[in-house]
Amino acid sequence: MYPNSIRKLNLNMHYVVLAKQICFKKMASDVLKKLLLQAKRLVLAPSHNAELLKAQFEVFSSQVPLMYSIVLVNAWALAFMFKSEAPVWLSVWIPAGLSLVCILRLLGWWRSRKVVPSPETARKALLRTNQFSFLLTIALATWALMLFPYGDSYARGNIAFFVGITGLGVIICLQQLPSAALIVAAVINTAFVVYFSSAGFTSFVVMSVNLALVSTAMLLVVKVQFRHFAGAVSARTKLEAANRENARLANLDSLTGLPNRRQFFAHLETVFAEAGSNRLAVGIIDLDGFKPVNDLYGHSVGDSLLFEVGQRLSALAGTNTHISRLGGDEFAVTVTECPGNTELMGLGEKICAALRSPFVLTEATVQISGSIGFSVYPDLASDVHQLYERADYALYQGKRSNRGQVQVFTAEHVIAIEQNNQIEQVLSRADLEAELTVFFQPIIDVREERTVAFEALARWNSPELGRVSPDAFIPVAERTGQIGTLTCILLKKALAAAGAWPDDVRLSFNLSTHDISSSDGVTTIVGIIMSSGIDPRRLDLEITETAMMYDFVQAKTSIDVLKLLGCGIALDDFGTGYSSLSQLHALPLTKLKIDRSFVSDLHKNPASYKIVKSLLALSQDMGIGCVVEGIETSEELDALKKLGGVLVQGYYYSPPVAENETGKFLSESDAARKAG
Repeated sequence: MYPNSIRKLNLNMHYVVLAKQICFKKMASDVLKKLLLQAKRLVLAPSHNAELLKAQFEVFSSQVPLMYSIVLVNAWALAFMFKSEAPVWLSVWIPAGLSLVCILRLLGWWRSRKVVPSPETARKALLRTNQFSFLLTIALATWALMLFPYGDSYARGNIAFFVGITGLGVIICLQQLPSAALIVAAVINTAFVVYFSSAGFTSFVVMSVNLALVSTAMLLVVKVQFRHFAGAVSARTKLEAANRENARLANLDSLTGLPNRRQFFAHLETVFAEAGSNRLAVGIIDLDGFKPVNDLYGHSVGDSLLFEVGQRLSALAGTNTHISRLGGDEFAVTVTECPGNTELMGLGEKICAALRSPFVLTEATVQISGSIGFSVYPDLASDVHQLYERADYALYQGKRSNRGQVQVFTAEHVIAIEQNNQIEQVLSRADLEAELTVFFQPIIDVREERTVAFEALARWNSPELGRVSPDAFIPVAERTGQIGTLTCILLKKALAAAGAWPDDVRLSFNLSTHDISSSDGVTTIVGIIMSSGIDPRRLDLEITETAMMYDFVQAKTSIDVLKLLGCGIALDDFGTGYSSLSQLHALPLTKLKIDRSFVSDLHKNPASYKIVKSLLALSQDMGIGCVVEGIETSEELDALKKLGGVLVQGYYYSPPVAENETGKFLSESDAARKAG
């Protein structure tokens, strides 16, 4: 039993020793790996920080001339001192070779001084500097020590001075590359401490130890300086990243994620400068019916709708299209390498079709449309400003004539703009009191064949331009802010004319968006009505759906004031806008006016027939009157009577007549009615 125990004990001790050996080997391996890793860090430039690498490259490239100047000047000074003592190959040819290598390296760095390198290029250049520092330092140290046997003590002291000054100068120049500085210090100090210690010169041993201490201190300074340098580079990198993010956010629409107005114009400037003779198109998109959705469901639903619109528009963008949100419900598209107008219209139709599809939101399903105006460079636009303005003009014209469609700026628009500019100039200096007149178109009750009202229509006879159509000068007056002045003049003249009519004949007068979108405008209108002597209950004030959509809250407030005064309120051109039924019920309307676009060929067009029938039924359900505009033929009148239409206006009965002809018209129509 005892020998077996001894054997087991010896075996266990053997295992313990073996385990200790394994642990020691593992520890030694770990230490060796760490040493190799540290050595690798010394000879390899760090690759984890791209910005730091580029900054090291930039700063070091500016210090290279100074570093090589220190090396070359000190080397030739030392060579000059030993020229009569040492062999020529040692005092001339070796420093000449070293100088050639240094000059070649200097030229290489000089050529790259203004180059902005990639991180990888910078890393490789710094790696080569580490490697070259090691080789150059060994070569210089070896050459200096080879000179030591020659010369007297004074000359030998200069070798030590050369070694110290050159080493310290190079370390200072390498402070943005600590690995190279450490390599230089390690090689020089190791070589000279070992050499002078083995040579037995006490004074030189002390000098080498002193050099080692100074070098160590310099390396500590380099370490601290590099830490500050790296920190400054990191701070600059973070600041630049923050600036880039701020710039991105400043050029981004936070709601839709699309480029915003600022980015749109910046992009437009860029692509315009690059376009040359290539076609470039700008399209401005305006949503039709967005404001009623926003007013009815609230801003949160409006924001959701705008986001979804942005998503649909982004889905239609291609490599040559750039979608932006200009603000509100207005978007823009830039088309580079623009195709022909046919293809451009096709793109516009795709956008319009996408916007016409219902938007299924969390709160509701809504339906809107979009109108687009395009202009094309260099066809009919010569600069960025004109390109944008003409796209906006095409959009405006499209919304006036055919909402939800595409309109491309044409040569006819150029003529219209010139005419509008001329009208604007003449209108601004016109004597409007003298030049504006009012014509009146009768509104007939077809059951009694009796004139129940006249609609006042503006006419402008300019001494410079002659007779100017209301369709031409009214939009100009609205755009230039003169429409309020026109309204006041025309309303006074219309009320004065109505004073001569029978009390049962009403006056219908159109108000613009400007008139009902400000409290001052409504106050002025109320003052004119009150001072006219006409019973406000004889007055019907017509507003458009567009005017109501501009600012529904203010429009309703204005209408409520006019209704309290006793005036009737008629919604003009009903069916052409995007007002909702809830908005119609919220307004104190007394009449609807069906637009003449639904009446043309009423007897032959089934769609028009159904629309007019529905609108007449709607007015009856709401308990308000309905005036049908644009009746021009007996067939249209007969079809309307079958539908139950009562109040009619159109050329079938009479075109607009001058003020002095209204009395005659009333007399003749009254006589005809009695005779009939």
